[in-house]
Amino acid sequence: MDATSLHANYRLWQRFQRQEQLGREHQAALRKLAETGAMASRVTEAYRSMADRGAKEGASYRTLFQRRRDNGDNLACEGWLFVRRVLAEGGTTRIRATLFETFTLEEGEITPSTESPTKITLDIYDELLVQKSMTLGCRTDRHDDERDTRFITFLDSVRGDLHQYL
Repeated sequence: MDATSLHANYRLWQRFQRQEQLGREHQAALRKLAETGAMASRVTEAYRSMADRGAKEGASYRTLFQRRRDNGDNLACEGWLFVRRVLAEGGTTRIRATLFETFTLEEGEITPSTESPTKITLDIYDELLVQKSMTLGCRTDRHDDERDTRFITFLDSVRGDLHQYL
């Protein structure tokens, strides 16, 4: 095996390792959200705070989400979310945001650029969780692409340098 193919195999292995780590982190965050019993109203207020800080400081927030592949698998992806607006109308809450994807299994690490932002719309809603008992929880899914679901956005992971790419 020559050095070039060995290096390529190593990079591929690193990508799968990162995918596994993101999958575990996403599952842990979903579990924690379910355990806290967070409702859509509380999560909506968090997104309002993100939108306010985004408008004032250009803040983007780290987000993890699942993307359904053509074969039916759901794999975790990572990105940064710039929240532009929170719209609450008639019991429906929608988030208008810009997503900078920073990791997918297919692409590996993605560096933000002027071509990378994608305008998205998220729906926030309460869901009934049936596991050991029935409880209410909250879910955030992408409205304009049904393949992207279960967004978890972290308030404590913030960066302000992505505003230049909007």
